[in-house]
Amino acid sequence: MHADDFGFGTQIRKSPYFDATVRWGAKGFSVYNHMYIPRDFGDPEQNFWTLVNDAILCDVAVERQVEITGPDAAHFVQMLTPRDLSKMAVGQCKYVLITNAEGGILNDPILLRLAENHFWISLADSDILLWAQGVAVHAGLDVTIGEPDVSPLQLQGPRSGEIMQALFGDSILDLKYYWHRELELDGIPLLVSRTGWSSELGYEIYLRDSTHGDALWERIMAAGMAFGLKPGHTSSIRRIEGGMLSYHADADIKTNPYELGLDRLVDLDMEAEFIGKAALRRIRDQGVSRIQVGVIVDGAPMKGPNTTFWPISKDGTDIGKVTSAVYSPRLERNIALAMVAVAHANIGTEVDIMTPSGLVRATVVERPFYDPKKKLAAA
Repeated sequence: MHADDFGFGTQIRKSPYFDATVRWGAKGFSVYNHMYIPRDFGDPEQNFWTLVNDAILCDVAVERQVEITGPDAAHFVQMLTPRDLSKMAVGQCKYVLITNAEGGILNDPILLRLAENHFWISLADSDILLWAQGVAVHAGLDVTIGEPDVSPLQLQGPRSGEIMQALFGDSILDLKYYWHRELELDGIPLLVSRTGWSSELGYEIYLRDSTHGDALWERIMAAGMAFGLKPGHTSSIRRIEGGMLSYHADADIKTNPYELGLDRLVDLDMEAEFIGKAALRRIRDQGVSRIQVGVIVDGAPMKGPNTTFWPISKDGTDIGKVTSAVYSPRLERNIALAMVAVAHANIGTEVDIMTPSGLVRATVVERPFYDPKKKLAAA
């Protein structure tokens, strides 16, 4: 297919890698942060196996950055998240939640600290640029908030380290999990972090000048050929195995951190004020009525991820919904993330799920489904 075969007009933005991904076999796109993201390079199961055995390169330019600078940048960023950032070093990344005044989750981004007063919020799929600018209006803080010309790629999989070594030399191997550094490749300005949305060893390569998109993609693919690198897309199979959230699916503005078991990302004891602090304290004290669980779903292998929320019942009573479901060829099971009433969240509980093909049995299990300690990514 030709790049011009895809299109809804100019209001959906194209990434700097768009033409390259089409050239390399992208057959379908979805929209994320008002941009196209490749979602189909052929067989999603093959994409999964390439990810877990070798490496894939994914265009994730849709992970837009909200850049916050100015004398009050650190104070302002702390206002946005319940996670304590007081010990966050320059060069460090942190997984954070952004909450509203009711304690609802607006985004679950990676925060990067480039300098004492220079931060990037690397976004999941929601308009935090607008939220941050709105919060700043009456905050009385000296900050500048904008969207820089920054477009990430994800290089993920067990051989990604070897590919990075081929590109950047041996010094890249001492980049620790959840840290970043500023680099150049053939004169192309980059920031490289040891992060990713795969639960595998992986890196994100943030291009800082979109005019080099095509050249960067081709340079990485060329360096990766010897290591089995393939163009790919973020794997629903692998991220559900790893229990990783997809915003709008597994969490939304009405979901709070405690329902997701993400208490570790909320520090109600720190002195700093942040948006939602009072609400989150109330939620913690009252307890939640529903909670996220993993479920193993009986029946034949699912043909693809769910495209609707599937109702879950127990003894005929509605108790929740499946948010993300997929067949794992490695586990040889249908696996799913679900939100259920606390009374039915115990491991081993049997429930019924209404799928498009009918009612099926399922069992509540531990999540994540694979590599719970993240040994693969953090090694």
